[in-house]
Amino acid sequence: MTDEVIVAREGRTLIVTVNRPHVRNAIDRATALAIATAMDELDDDPGLVIGILTGAGGNFSAGMDLKAFLRGERPEIEGRGLAGITETPPRKPLIAAVEGYALAGGCEIMLACDLVVAADDAKFGLPEVTRGLVAGSGGLIRLPQLIPARIALEYALTGEPMTALDARHWGLVNRLVPPGMALDGARGLARAISANGPLAVQMTKRIVAESPSWPAYEIWDRQRGLVEWVLATADAQEGAAAFAEKRSPEWSGS
Repeated sequence: MTDEVIVAREGRTLIVTVNRPHVRNAIDRATALAIATAMDELDDDPGLVIGILTGAGGNFSAGMDLKAFLRGERPEIEGRGLAGITETPPRKPLIAAVEGYALAGGCEIMLACDLVVAADDAKFGLPEVTRGLVAGSGGLIRLPQLIPARIALEYALTGEPMTALDARHWGLVNRLVPPGMALDGARGLARAISANGPLAVQMTKRIVAESPSWPAYEIWDRQRGLVEWVLATADAQEGAAAFAEKRSPEWSGS
């Protein structure tokens, strides 16, 4: 790890904080590698159910560190994209806790997360066209999938920022909180999710993420196979037993 990315474990939640407030948490190569390593830890540790990605100093991220780019650095990880996340997000759910600005690549990183908790004065946007650039780290792909295509195109073509209230209106943000409370709000959401069966949580994310690309004639068979895999686990038995015995389940992750 690097001092510019802080990783902390809280119960079954991994909190990853980009700690470069002097550049609004812009992403350079070392930061991208550290985020990718943290995402591997999230996926590989059976004791972890969910992750939170946030930024220090009142901003989420301004995207690619342009000064590092001019020095020849690229903040993309091969096969994984910007910050090691935009092309290959983690298998487990990831919450973006957004304060301040999530712009350009920072917005694209946010779009790669599964859930978003944002301060109600946060700003989102893809301003690349205003610099003669293209939002090539997933923003032009994910944004039209998440909000009406014409609205997405307007923001992408003008480069204008989107307020947190508008982001909530269009469904980009799950929860709005007062300024300075995004991480606490994300923690609360993470606790609600991490109390559930870890294998069921991971499979639920997988089905939601993958099913739109499944051929129509295979949808039910594919889902059935994945659901049956979960039903055969010890955790499925434990969940049913805990319900019948009116107690809290004790998940084993198996």
